[in-house]
Amino acid sequence: MATPRKAGIPLSVMKVLDPHQLKPDSTETERILTVFDEAIVKLEITRLIPRIIGSLERFARMLGPEITSSLLELQKLSVEIQDLLTSPGDEERRRAVEQRLKCSLRNTLRLFLANPLLYHGLKYEVWVRQSPADVFIKAFKEFRDFMLERLLTSPDEEKEKIQFMEDISLRIEKNTETISALQAELEAAIQTRDEEINSKDKKIENLKTSMENLTKECKADIQQITKEGEKQQKEDEKASQDMCARLEQDVLRLRAQFKALVLEHRASELVLRKKKCKTERETEKWVQKYDTDMAEKQATYEEVEAVYNEEKAQLALLMEKHALLLQEYTEIEEERRMLKEKAEEAAREAARRNDAATYIQAFWKGYLVRSIYKSKLKKGKGKGKGKGKGKGKGKK
Repeated sequence: MATPRKAGIPLSVMKVLDPHQLKPDSTETERILTVFDEAIVKLEITRLIPRIIGSLERFARMLGPEITSSLLELQKLSVEIQDLLTSPGDEERRRAVEQRLKCSLRNTLRLFLANPLLYHGLKYEVWVRQSPADVFIKAFKEFRDFMLERLLTSPDEEKEKIQFMEDISLRIEKNTETISALQAELEAAIQTRDEEINSKDKKIENLKTSMENLTKECKADIQQITKEGEKQQKEDEKASQDMCARLEQDVLRLRAQFKALVLEHRASELVLRKKKCKTERETEKWVQKYDTDMAEKQATYEEVEAVYNEEKAQLALLMEKHALLLQEYTEIEEERRMLKEKAEEAAREAARRNDAATYIQAFWKGYLVRSIYKSKLKKGKGKGKGKGKGKGKGKK
């Protein structure tokens, strides 16, 4: 199952950003990763060993006699090295105990690595509290992923990754600036609206105060006019009536002005309310867009996580098969080594026999040549003596 490719992101950049899409493409890379994986397994086993030693009776049947005895020896050496550290004295003995402790730990790790199913079973059986070793193992795994990424990333892919990260940073900066500008505009609009509402409220309060003062003044004038009218009722009755009518008209006119101002203020308030609703709708639209984007990213994350879990299960199965194949490969290599040694021994034996046969043949040929040469010498001496005797008789 392949992860969906995001629009606008090159496939090489996607491989670099997602380490699970990276696959080793050389034997050296696989060997390096194997070394890292073995180191991680050894660290995890070392983290579990103190807990296993603490409950050794519980896990003794699962571990077997060989691993149990190795753990007991490791526990004994740990106690001994702790005693030596608390009471400093004999440095040579402490170094010797440390060396034995290292050898014992290597032997224990070798036994656990020889039985990977036991390690995986103990990993889920043994509960270990959070410790600095977990932080170190996590950091080492991150270092392993980083090395895998560095080993499998070509220079072109590295350049594409850097360019992609720069583009993303620029987009984030632009979006941040846009959001900041919109927020500033929104705050300015809200502040302007509040200022306008406050100014309108102050005007209304002033008008109310002026109306109240005017009413009080009118009452005082009426009382004064009434008193003066009582004195000059007959003389000033017509003038007072004109004055009252004029004052009533002023009151009506001021009331009409007040109503007009109230209507005007209501209209401006309605416009401001519309602006506020529009701003709220735009804000809600941005929030909905943000929720949609986050939902899409969450769906993408879930798909990636599903692929990760599937590949993790496949990796566990492959690790089990790898352990079995590694054991078979070790046995086959041992058989080949023994056959090779036998063949070399047979070759050495054949060479030794050939050399011996050569020496025997050479000796035999020399012996034959010497025998023939001696026989020829004897025959030559015999002929020489016969000729000498014949010559002597002729002279006589």
